[in-house]
Amino acid sequence: MEVKLAQIKSLLKELGSVLVAYSGGIDSTLLASLSHEILGERSLAVTTCSPIFSPREIVQAQSVAQHLGFRHILIQTNELADPLFLANDPQRCYYCKRGICKRLNGIASEEGLAFVVDGTNHDDLWDYRPGRKATAEFGVRSPLLEVGLTKAEIRALSRSRGLPNWYKPSSPCLATRLPYGTPITIELLELIDRAEQALAELGLSNFRVRHHGDTARIEASNEDIALLTDEKTRLRAVAELHDLGYTHVTVNPARLSQQSKRVHV
Repeated sequence: MEVKLAQIKSLLKELGSVLVAYSGGIDSTLLASLSHEILGERSLAVTTCSPIFSPREIVQAQSVAQHLGFRHILIQTNELADPLFLANDPQRCYYCKRGICKRLNGIASEEGLAFVVDGTNHDDLWDYRPGRKATAEFGVRSPLLEVGLTKAEIRALSRSRGLPNWYKPSSPCLATRLPYGTPITIELLELIDRAEQALAELGLSNFRVRHHGDTARIEASNEDIALLTDEKTRLRAVAELHDLGYTHVTVNPARLSQQSKRVHV
């Protein structure tokens, strides 16, 4: 792991100046922190803001950037203006990422920064990620991937370096909560965000709310499922989601969980 860390630092020095696509997750936070350490003002972290991202994620990204002291800006993007993205077919992430990469390349050019870099890591190679096609088309570099860092190694490095969000679970955009074929609307994105906020206020921390028409499927870690086995918490969760308009609520273990039993509430 220390060898890979040295390789990333060497790679960043070679790149000379970078714009970091910074979501506030642990991957991009580690990359932004290292870029600031190696390149100083020749590194700029950029967070994209739009209805597909929870406002809570944006606030957390700002807070971490301020805490760590790296140069950081927010920009507005408008994925909802792209009919291809709104149609929500299996290439939705490609359409989204294509627009974002175009904006980031433009900002990098204006700022005189040589490369756009992102936090893609070695484990991402095994997931379905059509957005990587867009990053390749726009020449985005992925230093964590290039040196072979895994998610576990990134988390361990982040913790050892004192990054405040080293434990943070992955949190893809809100559009990923919709099944392919369900048109993406701002109303649905806001509904999903309200549902997840309500569950977070009950103490859940590693979960997602999947939207299936009148059914909300809570996909959760073992720890959060354990919280929902408490009758009081479970009834409050169901009541909160019913108030938002969902008729049915189910709970499923997330992929990261070893539990296979489905729980209905």
